[in-house]
Amino acid sequence: MKLNKPQIFVSALGAIFVPLFDFLYGEADAVVTIMAALLFFVVMDWLSGIRAAKKDHTYASKYGIDGVFRTFFILLLPAGGNLLDGVFGLPGAIFGALAIGTIYHVLQSMTANSIRAGWGDWLPLPVLDSILKWVGSELDKKIKRAAERKGAEE
Repeated sequence: MKLNKPQIFVSALGAIFVPLFDFLYGEADAVVTIMAALLFFVVMDWLSGIRAAKKDHTYASKYGIDGVFRTFFILLLPAGGNLLDGVFGLPGAIFGALAIGTIYHVLQSMTANSIRAGWGDWLPLPVLDSILKWVGSELDKKIKRAAERKGAEE
């Protein structure tokens, strides 16, 4: 079977990135699943953050570009945990703590962004009250930061 150029390119990317992923994060099925979940919720956080910023007129490309770097940083935290697990001979303890902690933070951010975007109306009131208590400080920080950015633009 002869491969065409796009197939060769994709195969080369796979040959580079799969071993790199395995080295940084580990090879276990649980690792792949938790990193897929983290990536999923990061995308949900981005979507809700963009909608919230558009709604309150604080959307700025500079802040969005900073968000890309912040996201790469967040996604590398569990990799650092995996590398430290290797150094200390631990069975994924630091990776797990950093991965779960990162998912927790991203879920808070996503929920706060969703409420700012006006999507909180879709939740039943008791659930919304529980969520507001859970993300209250994160929501307050996001609203304050959005107001500061809006004031700086005017």
